[in-house]
Amino acid sequence: MQANVERSQKSQAHEYLENFQKSPEAWNKTHSILSSPKTIAEAKLFAATTLKGKIIYDLDQLPRESLPSLRDSILALLVSFREGPRPLRTQLCVCLANLAIQMLEWKDVLGQVGSTLWSSAGDCILEFLKVLPEEVTEGRKIHLSEEDLSARTKELLEDNATRVLGLLNQYSRSSAAAASNPRLFECISSWLREIPAADVVNSSIFDIIVNALSNDAAFDAAVDCICTLLRDTREVDEYMEVIQIMYPRILSLRQKIAELAGSGDLDAYKGITRIFAEAGEAWVVMIARLPADFRGLVESILECCGRDQDRDAIALTFLFWYELKQFLTLEKYKQARIQYADVFGKLVDVMIKHLEYPTPVDDDEADLFDGDREQEEKFREFRHQMGDVLKDCCEVITVTECLGKAFDLIQRWVSTYGSQATSTSVPHWQELEAPLFSMRAMGGMVSPEESVVLRQVIPLIVQIPDHEKLRFQAIMALGRYTDWTAQHPEFLQPQLQFVIAGFSHSSKEVVRAAALAFKFFGTDCRKLLEGSVTELHAFYESVLDNLPLDSQEEITEGVACIISVQALDKVYDTFKLYCDPIIKRMMGCANEARTAQDDGPRGAVAGYIQLLTVFVQNIQPYVSPQEENPAVKYCQEILPVLSTIAENFTSSTPILERVCRCWRYMVLSYRTAILPLLPTLAQQLASGFENSRQGCFLWATDSVLREFAIGADYVDPSTSQAIYNFFEQQALAFLRIMNDLPAEDLPDVIEDFFRLLIDAVIYHHQQLLLSPVCQHILSASISALTLQQEPPLIATLHFLRDLLSYGTDHPNSSNFDRPESGQAPPNPPEVQQAVKQMVVSQGEPLVQRVMTGMMFSFPRDCIQDASGVLLSLFEIIPQQSAVWVKGTIGMLPSGSIRAGEADRLMNSVGMRVGAGDLRKVRVLLQDFTTSYRRRNVAPREGLGRLEATRFRFSG
Repeated sequence: MQANVERSQKSQAHEYLENFQKSPEAWNKTHSILSSPKTIAEAKLFAATTLKGKIIYDLDQLPRESLPSLRDSILALLVSFREGPRPLRTQLCVCLANLAIQMLEWKDVLGQVGSTLWSSAGDCILEFLKVLPEEVTEGRKIHLSEEDLSARTKELLEDNATRVLGLLNQYSRSSAAAASNPRLFECISSWLREIPAADVVNSSIFDIIVNALSNDAAFDAAVDCICTLLRDTREVDEYMEVIQIMYPRILSLRQKIAELAGSGDLDAYKGITRIFAEAGEAWVVMIARLPADFRGLVESILECCGRDQDRDAIALTFLFWYELKQFLTLEKYKQARIQYADVFGKLVDVMIKHLEYPTPVDDDEADLFDGDREQEEKFREFRHQMGDVLKDCCEVITVTECLGKAFDLIQRWVSTYGSQATSTSVPHWQELEAPLFSMRAMGGMVSPEESVVLRQVIPLIVQIPDHEKLRFQAIMALGRYTDWTAQHPEFLQPQLQFVIAGFSHSSKEVVRAAALAFKFFGTDCRKLLEGSVTELHAFYESVLDNLPLDSQEEITEGVACIISVQALDKVYDTFKLYCDPIIKRMMGCANEARTAQDDGPRGAVAGYIQLLTVFVQNIQPYVSPQEENPAVKYCQEILPVLSTIAENFTSSTPILERVCRCWRYMVLSYRTAILPLLPTLAQQLASGFENSRQGCFLWATDSVLREFAIGADYVDPSTSQAIYNFFEQQALAFLRIMNDLPAEDLPDVIEDFFRLLIDAVIYHHQQLLLSPVCQHILSASISALTLQQEPPLIATLHFLRDLLSYGTDHPNSSNFDRPESGQAPPNPPEVQQAVKQMVVSQGEPLVQRVMTGMMFSFPRDCIQDASGVLLSLFEIIPQQSAVWVKGTIGMLPSGSIRAGEADRLMNSVGMRVGAGDLRKVRVLLQDFTTSYRRRNVAPREGLGRLEATRFRFSG
């Protein structure tokens, strides 16, 4: 469709074409388009694609006696288009392959296709042979029974594997052009699903594949073919003889590494690297078992890494180094680890060298990638991947040796260029920044007991020149060694001063790095900084308003961790010392936001509430149940403030979400200690939800429901009952809202409500399932299934599965219900009966909504859960569920299902129900709805009798 056409016209055209593709008239029309010499190529490609869909999904629209004519016409079209265009030829080959799969009476498929195409359309038969195994493998979309598909697979593939290899061998020797035809190697790759790798390697065709690497046109296809062969030899004990033949041939390609590295052909270099990397991955067990014999392969992979100046191919080797590390770190392969130690040492050198930023041609430090932002982002991501390889090296040759290499490079730079560095110029800074980055990458591997390198390198790091990228990397590196610093307090102050100085840097990136590093120092060195909490408050106040929100949260987490280790009698005072100024800022912005025209002040209010939440998350002093929790004492002070904010900003989603998040973490952090605040908190959650209709209040309610569930520690039954009553109040408010507004206006609220219900069913199932409100909740869930957004649908379907499980003998119960034996208690008969009664009264509309969604509107990721709901219904009342399914199918739009299809399905369902094989019923219904959906689109005039009714509630 042309770009200048209006969207509405495009939509209409798309809908017309979609309906055309599924109509019976499309058979003749597509053939006419493909046969006409006047039709443009784009139209012919559309026709071929349509024909493919018709053969896959709608072949039963044709009488069986017409299938030979269809086959012959496709063969004739392939002869006509033997010269291309290739996409069209490929689609026709796919058509023929899918026809061959379904046309069971066509026995000599390869013989007839070969005799028709071999002499006049050689590339066509190669293309057909290539797609045939692929289409058979994807045979689940074909309308054949499992038995027929299995038998047809054997006929078309297994029984023809030897014949196909012979044909390809014969073709490859027919001419020099044939021996370098990329289609030949694509065909071999495809048939390696069926042809044993040993048969290929032991034939002359293997030499042809390897020799094709010298042909530019065939290179890529030959690489793919060799890599497919290599993957087939992963079971090394089974393929030892094959590996013995392949290994010297693969190793003979090593000379191509230097040759291609110097040629400037990046794609070819990636191809040769891929071959060596795939060989390494396939034979990694042999490399560990026989290090002397396979050292050449490992050195070749290392050479591929070292010569990759453009850093485009090296990533292909990363998985190999990881898998080799996994073996070498086992005690069983200790000797191999010793023998490969020098290789991994060289790998560290290579990786650190590749970490270097490029040197700008015109000395423009501000633009190292010539304005190519995509390349810059790719380089940043690539560095982190190389960092993972460095971690692998640490495990093989010890972290001390790897750190030592980085330290040597830092030391070398300091002795060579350190004296030349000034405040405005740092020569060859790339050679210093790369080892700093490597140290940052390896930080997670270093033990706090490391005593060789870090004592020497950290004093150097805190003295590096003031260059933006150097300062950034140095601060980030220090932030990775805070665990070590916590065990070596004499190194803390110089590092902390270096990090704090970063907050005054002109670079925003350095400031962000400083905030992140400060968080780590506060988290890991909190005990060492316990006495500095008051002094740090002045620093915190001085920098907070100058930081972006993410950095504000990070520095706040750092100081909150330090507050968390204060003596119990100091927690309240320090909590208040840090948070009162935030409350003051927040209230100032709130007053401004009430009259502001833009969202800035409201965003600031939300940000300050988030900082309060960070404090609440991290300040969790241990207090016995009999004592007052000082953190809860401060929360009691700020709860009215947060309530006032919520009451005054009922239309600001960001503010309400942050308030609810803060309340939620009060519950999660202090659990039963929050009990004195519960009445006020529950009242605010209830009124907030009713006034704002925001789902975040339900999300916060969920945390209260879970923490004070029946059977939870230190929770008495009366409290749990009060919490359940509060939940019912929220549920009734939701039902009223859903009565007032259609489901499509409430997707987020619906998602939050049904996620809340999932926990209600698990932790308060007996109260909820026996309550009259549950009938209305089930009705609301059926109405929610009319949505098309995935998150609310997933939440609703999960709720339904949990709810319906209580109609069976194996409910989805919580751990609170499990005695010490670990066995779930029996489902009470009255609960089981209550669920069955709900299913009897509302099962029919539920089946209709679920099946309608599966056939027309549910996103793909919802289908499994939807079929799980149907399975649960069949487990509860199988016979009646079958009746509801039959009734739903009978309400489908006229002509949308094939003659006899509904009867065949219901007969199969009846047989499975009778045999008690209900899981097979689930598969049958899922296959039916998937097939129906592929063949039909929802009618524009609506679904008629399957159209959903609006949810109503008068409670």
